[in-house]
Amino acid sequence: MSLISLAPRNPMRTVVLSVLIFEIIVFGLAVPVMILVSHVPAGLAGGLAGGAAVLALVAAGLLRRTLGYAIGWLTQLVGVSLGVLTPGMFAVGGIFLAIWVLCFVLGKRLDAQSAPG
Repeated sequence: MSLISLAPRNPMRTVVLSVLIFEIIVFGLAVPVMILVSHVPAGLAGGLAGGAAVLALVAAGLLRRTLGYAIGWLTQLVGVSLGVLTPGMFAVGGIFLAIWVLCFVLGKRLDAQSAPG
C-alpha cells in the first residue's frame, strides 16, 4: 500500500473525490474574482485558475491510482498558491487543504483498522 493513497475500499475515497470536485467549481469561480476584485489580467487569471481546475479534474479522474492522489496533493498546493493572485484564495485554498489532510488522515486510520494482522 502506498503512503500517499488510500485503499480501494476505503470510504474516505469518496470524500476526497468530493473535495476535488468542489475545488473544480471554486477554481472556476475564482477567475472572475481575480479579474474584478484583484485586477489580475483575464488571460492570467483564466490560465492559472483554469489550470488548477484542470489539475483537480485530472486528479479526480485518476483517483483509483496512486498518481491521482499525487496530483491531488499537488492540487492542494496550487489552490493555496492562487492566493498570490487574489488573497482570498489563501483562505479558501487553506480550507480545502485542511479538509484534504483531515480526510486523508482519517482514511489512513481506516486503512490501518481494516488491515489484516
